[in-house]
Amino acid sequence: MDNNSQDAAVSIEADQLLLKRINNRFLVASVLGIKLPLAFFAGLRVESCTTERCAVSLPYGWRSQNPFRSIYFGAQCMAAELSTGALGFLVTSSVPRPDTVAMLVTGMSASFTTKATSRTTFVCSQGAEVRSAIEETMSTGKGVRVQMNSIGHMESGEEVARFEFEWSFRKRKRK
Repeated sequence: MDNNSQDAAVSIEADQLLLKRINNRFLVASVLGIKLPLAFFAGLRVESCTTERCAVSLPYGWRSQNPFRSIYFGAQCMAAELSTGALGFLVTSSVPRPDTVAMLVTGMSASFTTKATSRTTFVCSQGAEVRSAIEETMSTGKGVRVQMNSIGHMESGEEVARFEFEWSFRKRKRK
């Protein structure tokens, strides 16, 4: 086996390990508790994550409820942002040196269609666009912005909200 095929095999194994970790509820809850305690407290849960799609759910309950008996829009925003951010992180981690790519939210908009009154799941399915942006920034060294959408549905299937996050990916300059 030559070096390129060995590197590819190592990369695939690393990607599979990261996917396994992101889909491990206990491990993700631990990371949320340490790195994003508000998301942990609200009960956010990564339901599934692949290099193409990420789904994050948010329970309806006293921790996420507003006075109008629906899920607070800020909690919905957290879940929607995590669905786009986890997908971006996962794809970024698959480059040979993930520490060379910076990602940052540079814009956000939302629209709400109905009250969220049960567990709501936000899904982002734009892994291919993120991968393309990362490849572009790695080859050009310039920042690339990607509009990532996350759509929230209650357990009944009814859509409650649409979020659009603008993420900026750029290759870090070496020191």
